[in-house]
Amino acid sequence: MARQSIIACGLLESTKQSIEDYAEALRNAAPNIGEHGLSDQEFWDSGLFRSAIEKLRGSQAAAMAEKRRFVDDALDYLQATGRIREWRFSGAGERHDYEVRAVDGRLCVIETKGCLDGNNTNIYERPNSADEFVIWSLCQNPGSDPAHNAWSGIHTRLSAEIIHRRQKVDALIIWDMLCGTRGRPCPKLVADPSRATLIGKRLVPPPCI
Repeated sequence: MARQSIIACGLLESTKQSIEDYAEALRNAAPNIGEHGLSDQEFWDSGLFRSAIEKLRGSQAAAMAEKRRFVDDALDYLQATGRIREWRFSGAGERHDYEVRAVDGRLCVIETKGCLDGNNTNIYERPNSADEFVIWSLCQNPGSDPAHNAWSGIHTRLSAEIIHRRQKVDALIIWDMLCGTRGRPCPKLVADPSRATLIGKRLVPPPCI
């Protein structure tokens, strides 16, 4: 039986193939990059390539600035258009990342996550003060399939955690900097380009909720 897609978008086959082709080209060229002075065999024996890749992966995973800028711009837009009263970043001292005060005074607490297919998805704590608790997935990996991540995050991670710990999650948002870009076109905008919204300096599609 084919797995039903939870969200409208997915990784394009052409994008996936381009990534695979580039990865292979990079691997083939790797011994000739830099001034390490090693022969091809010495290069591969040294582990230099793998160490460099892991360093880049770590740097990418730790880079939160772009994620936070995207969320900040979205919340600024909601506040400027009167859809929320105010918001504040609370990630530095709390177990969650954002607190948003609705127009009616209700408190919405937001916990931001990555691509949902990792163990970090299970790490969250709903504050007692929250009227609503929202998890917001922002995936920085252009080669990651958002449809797979949504399925994995909901069915194998969040749902099990909600049942086990009995902590209510009111909504899951899947919406990030890559949505609507060339590598991840949004079917909503393909069907109706007028649904795009200018937030900060980006034209973004409607979120998946």
